[in-house]
Amino acid sequence: MSDVRGPYLFDVGVIALAHTTAPGRDAALSYVRDAITGDIDAVVPYPALFGAHTVLTTYYGHSNADASRLLQNFMDAKRIHWYDEMPEEIVSDGLSAASDANIGGWDGYYAQVAIDEGVNTVLTIDHDFERFDAFDTEVILSPAEFDRLNRFLEN
Repeated sequence: MSDVRGPYLFDVGVIALAHTTAPGRDAALSYVRDAITGDIDAVVPYPALFGAHTVLTTYYGHSNADASRLLQNFMDAKRIHWYDEMPEEIVSDGLSAASDANIGGWDGYYAQVAIDEGVNTVLTIDHDFERFDAFDTEVILSPAEFDRLNRFLEN
């Protein structure tokens, strides 16, 4: 995979999906592996790990301990740019972005981090980030894959 569209910001859904056996996992896992090996320039805000933990335990049925272990292992990736800031300006601008784009507050924060960090592409499993012109959005699942994932989650 080339890094032509990087750096990439990883959304919660991509991180969580890569750590499951759910439909669509391979698409997410390929990006996570490339980030870990340094084949792509990846930006991951630390709060995304807490979001992924919640998704893994709430929707994918992982135990608290298993989700924690998986995400702590992911944190060991030294070639990922771990975004560890949450300055007032980024939070405020993120909330404004959420309001303007009519999306959730966390997505507004991630969008603002992407803008602040000069990210070219946000990797995601939904279309909310397409409301921003400051970066490209890559929805890693096709509509059919997304439908299979939703059916999997409903069961």
